[in-house]
Amino acid sequence: MTIPHFKHALPAALLTFLAVVTAQPDPVSAQARPGVSNVNNDPDFYVGLWVTADGYVRHELLSGGRYDEARGDKQSAYRGTYRLSGDRIDYRDETRFTVDGEFRGGVLHHGGMVLRRKEKEQPGSY
Repeated sequence: MTIPHFKHALPAALLTFLAVVTAQPDPVSAQARPGVSNVNNDPDFYVGLWVTADGYVRHELLSGGRYDEARGDKQSAYRGTYRLSGDRIDYRDETRFTVDGEFRGGVLHHGGMVLRRKEKEQPGSY
């Protein structure tokens, strides 16, 4: 027993289903933070702690495009947002001051400073 209307409706329903599924955002890119990119397309590549050789300046790049900069003993000396475009970073602090930097060879060059990635120390560690 065949059902002629079902036989012709199935391909149309399948096409509709495929159109809806392919129109959905890519789950990987939907989870990515706005503005963050690099050559490997890893949205968390630059998130972390970046420190000058003497440890005086420390930039913590946070998920969600926020940063917190410490200078010397002053925690949160500057806070604000950042946006990435490839290896370029644009900062905007809470006073609306803007500055940029560039990641080259795993090193952040920013405002005449050179910062390298460092593992964040846990409270109470030596």
